[in-house]
Amino acid sequence: MTIPVLTIDGPSGAGKGTISRLVAKKLGWNYLDSGSIYRSLAIALLKNSVDLTDEAEIIKVAQAMVLEFECGDELTVKLNGENITGQLGLENTGNTASIVAALPGVRSVLLQKQKDFKQLPGLVADGRDMGTVVFPDAENKVFLTASAAKRAERRYKQLIEKGIDANLTHLTTEIEERDRRDMERKAAPLVMASDALYIDSSEMTIAAVTEEVLNLIR
Repeated sequence: MTIPVLTIDGPSGAGKGTISRLVAKKLGWNYLDSGSIYRSLAIALLKNSVDLTDEAEIIKVAQAMVLEFECGDELTVKLNGENITGQLGLENTGNTASIVAALPGVRSVLLQKQKDFKQLPGLVADGRDMGTVVFPDAENKVFLTASAAKRAERRYKQLIEKGIDANLTHLTTEIEERDRRDMERKAAPLVMASDALYIDSSEMTIAAVTEEVLNLIR
């Protein structure tokens, strides 16, 4: 039996998570936020003060971690039974995740964890290499992006609303640096799948992007 898969890839801050969850909810499909898998590993590494240059130790932590995803109105992520949702969006978490995601051994360990989310009635997978590496045979693929300035602006608003101090110029520079690192890494770099629908959300509403993605499925 064929299990349908929709992949939504793109750089950090493009709105992949929001769009993916909305589409998954409308379709009644399962949801995979691959970024949370790497961010969860980052949190586990930071909690245990693991040396980010020690790939063998990082792999041990990755193999041992138990993850649970609970999709309600918001995504809840549990690491070894502890709710870590509030820590996923922290800049330190994101930067650490980006660093360890470049390690081939780590990607290999976490690859199967991602593939296991492919279950009936279907899956919406959100990440950076869902359509190129994890689910290359997916019937429907989207590459969602936005300008670095627009993504930094969105991130700035999110942080300020949460009462977290932020600097827009610093955020823009950080996003550009993360883009460069993600695109230049040897293991599964951020690239658009040749058969993906390209969407630039810089000047689009969430509703408009969601509708365009749903039209692809239809």
